[in-house]
Amino acid sequence: MVLALALLISLGLAGLAMIPLGLPGLWVMVGGILVYGWLTGFRSVGVATIVIVLGIAFLGEIIDNWLGFRFAKRYGGSSRSGWGALIGGLVGAAVGVPIAIIGSVIGAFIGSFIGAALFEFSYSRHAGIATRAGWGAVVGRAAAAAAKIALGVVIAVVGLFAALS
Repeated sequence: MVLALALLISLGLAGLAMIPLGLPGLWVMVGGILVYGWLTGFRSVGVATIVIVLGIAFLGEIIDNWLGFRFAKRYGGSSRSGWGALIGGLVGAAVGVPIAIIGSVIGAFIGSFIGAALFEFSYSRHAGIATRAGWGAVVGRAAAAAAKIALGVVIAVVGLFAALS
């Protein structure tokens, strides 16, 4: 029981730390809850808890993608800039992986900016609009990270509540 609780807390903290780095922290936290349930014979972690944390993790992924689109458009870009932000962010995160710890974060932000700006420029042919769309994508990525951290805290609370009840 103590080992299972220590593992739950460790994976929860690790998951929260992974989110700003653009890594799948919410899923690590969900995995921690599932492992805790398995180690304790699913006495306190039931189907309802599992469904709730899975739903929150999926919601986090939806919000992550939606905010990039929303902010790129809010800053004057087209839907095309939203796609550029998404693709650029993924490529940037992958390119930044070799730089320890913060490479994927910096790469994702830079990639979102470049992707949104290039895709918007190819559509509007106006550098000013493309630059604003790029900044919108960066703001969207930051807002998405904040939202996912908040959802991660909710997952941690749900997991601890289930474990301690």
